[in-house]
Amino acid sequence: MHDGTDTSPAELALTKPRRKGIYILPNLFTLAALFGGFYGIVMAMNGRFHEAAIGIFCAMVLDSLDGRVARMTNTQSAFGEQMDSLCDMVSFGAAPAIIAYVWALKDLGRWGWIAAFVYVACASLRLARFNVNTAVVDKRYFQGLPSPAAAALVMGLVWLMTDLNIAGSDTIVILGAIEMKVRWIMFAFALLTGLTMVTNVPYYSFKDVNMKKSVPFAVIVLIALGIAAINIDPPTVLFGIFVAYGLSGYVIYAYRKAKGLQTSVIATSKDEPDERGLH
Repeated sequence: MHDGTDTSPAELALTKPRRKGIYILPNLFTLAALFGGFYGIVMAMNGRFHEAAIGIFCAMVLDSLDGRVARMTNTQSAFGEQMDSLCDMVSFGAAPAIIAYVWALKDLGRWGWIAAFVYVACASLRLARFNVNTAVVDKRYFQGLPSPAAAALVMGLVWLMTDLNIAGSDTIVILGAIEMKVRWIMFAFALLTGLTMVTNVPYYSFKDVNMKKSVPFAVIVLIALGIAAINIDPPTVLFGIFVAYGLSGYVIYAYRKAKGLQTSVIATSKDEPDERGLH
């Protein structure tokens, strides 16, 4: 039975629900970062630890770009956020632990896989806490060591030792007097970086750096000098940079504690963080 009303094709198109799509550009960076982590695992399984460490560092660079690209192109999405967290768990959680285990920790038996598991568990806890605390954390700081920086510390050690032709099963002499097995150094590194991820130590996030603002000419010169310095000896310089960053959080914490300032980066509000869409 006809009711006397006609609906035009244009009106039908407006009333028909639109299918949700996925933004390609930021997710391409996320997938590339995931590939870097997967590549690192494959290289470690084949005994190519130099390439494995480089794969993780490349994943770190790509991971730092996907969020900025999404914000600059206004292509943020809940899907992208969830995908980024899952890829981070592989590239900066599972991959560094597996590479470290294959390189050195396996020689320690159960202690080795326990250290690797502690690192993976702390990485997953840190990522989950980051997701649910996004709404209440001071954007200028990370709560605990960020997982990419933790991965850079562990992989930086592997890259540096490999570059010096030191294997995970070797023994080295520290300060000309102390003999120490490399596997125990990696054991301590895996535990320390893992546990630092789940502390409340504040780490500067660099999120308040506005890439769209003009900067003095001297800043560009300093960036060029920094790139040149890294190229002199990438393993040593990058490892040194991330060791300094890893210590910076404790320095900030100690300074705030000494000055009687709030050490936590959590806002003083008692409201629960918004957990919609976070599973």
